[in-house]
Amino acid sequence: MKTRRDFLIMLGAGALAVPLTPHAQQQGKVWRVGILSVGNRASNAPAITTFIKGLSDLGYVERKNLVIDARYADGNRERLSALAKELVQSKVDAILANSSLSVQATRLATQTIPIVMTGVGNPVGSGFVASLARPGGNITGLSNVSIEVSSKYLELLHAAVPKLSRVAILINPAHPNHPTVLKQVQTGAQRINVKVVPYEVRTIGDFDRVLAEVMRDHPGGLIVPTDPAFPMKYHEIAELALKHRLPTLFGSASGVEAGALLGYVSNSSDMFVRAAAMVDKIFKGTRPADIPVELPTRFELAVNLKTAKALGITIPQTIMVRADRVIE
Repeated sequence: MKTRRDFLIMLGAGALAVPLTPHAQQQGKVWRVGILSVGNRASNAPAITTFIKGLSDLGYVERKNLVIDARYADGNRERLSALAKELVQSKVDAILANSSLSVQATRLATQTIPIVMTGVGNPVGSGFVASLARPGGNITGLSNVSIEVSSKYLELLHAAVPKLSRVAILINPAHPNHPTVLKQVQTGAQRINVKVVPYEVRTIGDFDRVLAEVMRDHPGGLIVPTDPAFPMKYHEIAELALKHRLPTLFGSASGVEAGALLGYVSNSSDMFVRAAAMVDKIFKGTRPADIPVELPTRFELAVNLKTAKALGITIPQTIMVRADRVIE
């Protein structure tokens, strides 16, 4: 006859035999994280280093319980589809897709492997998720709200160069957000009587021709919005603009390091740390469909005073007091 004490001992032993979470079942597992970007390895290095550091802080160690499988299209968006399929075939446990173009390609390659997106301006409008609160499907991640941020581009450039009357903007028609970004900038331009002229850059190979055209037209300023391939040309754009005494605003803080006058963007380091946290949640058993898409919490205005001095521009105090980063 079994006593109540015997029953409780058996119950306790049974409880110990049952894993507490899906993650606990796989303590010895080596997790494989795929990374897909339309840019190259060098332009992605700071962001990916931050992402891996975020995973490390959560207990994932490369060559121990973590493998990173990164694929870069080197500016050729036509390669993204094949690279996404390669990641799926390598049986990664999750994919970090950096930019809307990478998410598009990855989404077509798999409907089952979890995808964590970064650098996406309009995830609902692009059809990646059903809503920010409840994404549905196998995609979640972070939106950089580039569409909303872009409304500040011309405002900031005009504040630095008050006599600005005509500004060029580089636009990639294949980028899901760029048509709306252009519309945002043009709407802001009407309020301050500035003409905006778009110049289309469809591939990396277009840059030499397009930049030559911009310089030949002599606009009063140049806006370079966020695009995953554009960082590969940041130094070239900044140097050419400085040579032609053209004030520039990039949708990237790293563009200011390359020599742009101004940069305005959501904080990328914060974004990739949070992306690592989402991957960790997925590995611990949470479905991407149930992880809300997050928005930026920090924005960064960067000013390059060396470039300002070379252009003979005095940056107004109204901008300096807002600057999060100043290069002297």
